[in-house]
Amino acid sequence: MPNVDMSVTLAGVRLKNPVVVASGTFGFGREYGQFYGLGELGGICAKGLTLHPREGNPAPRIAETPMGILNSVGLQNPGVDAFIEEELPFLRQFDTKVIANISGNTPEEYGIMCEKLAGAGVDLIEVNISCPNVKAGGLAYGTRPELAAEVTKVAKAHAGPVPVMVKLSPNVTDVTEIAKAAAGAGADALSLINTIRGMRIDVNTRRPILKMNTGGLSGPAVLPVAVRMVWEAACAVPGLPILGMGGVSKGEDAAQMMLAGASAVAVGTALFADPYAPLKVRDELAALAGRQGLARVSELTGGVKPW
Repeated sequence: MPNVDMSVTLAGVRLKNPVVVASGTFGFGREYGQFYGLGELGGICAKGLTLHPREGNPAPRIAETPMGILNSVGLQNPGVDAFIEEELPFLRQFDTKVIANISGNTPEEYGIMCEKLAGAGVDLIEVNISCPNVKAGGLAYGTRPELAAEVTKVAKAHAGPVPVMVKLSPNVTDVTEIAKAAAGAGADALSLINTIRGMRIDVNTRRPILKMNTGGLSGPAVLPVAVRMVWEAACAVPGLPILGMGGVSKGEDAAQMMLAGASAVAVGTALFADPYAPLKVRDELAALAGRQGLARVSELTGGVKPW
């Protein structure tokens, strides 16, 4: 292993390495813990939580694509209280940072969850703003700057000392406007990108493959879009830490994210093909940094040289 310092800081939280696992792809870690010690990871972003348990969407809710998957799982989860009682103690056994991901239908729901999770002692709270705001006629928080700012302010007001990281949707005209709104409302970090809306149709039945018709596209196909949006957000809110995600499956992918401005990266869909993907990304990233003569992997962050 190259003699490279792999530790990074994300929103004031020190990670032993910059590779975390993305929410919704790792469950609560129990299954993957059968393959390797979860302390090998820089951090674990747990499956998305809602205030109350959710059954999720009807099947079929996963569809493969040539370079990724479409999903419309629908935030199936046991609810924030069950996570705190049953899953958080399990995750706390390991020497890694625990990031809770939350989704809500109203600002009040976000506030309640932030208060509960901060009290339970998670390391970071990732606020998913790709959810419909029932008070705004179903508009997703992440599509309007003023809505993004509103939920960010509420989260910050209830998270206490726990940093708040706002997860941005790519399904917008200009991601920088949302990034600026979240930053202006006090976000401690940003994470991006969430999935891109897509659709597949069975040409024989003439029906959409997914029961909900459309779903979120993730996997290698979205990497160039994700790198571009990370770069745009980093330029728009310089100095605000970013967790970059979207199609990362190799060390070079992670390096691209960091050069674009990310402080750390998340591996998601790659886990479905290879449970060891995050560890391989970590080791390949270390080797790349070593070949480039870097003392610290954090030296990659923001190092892109635009033409």
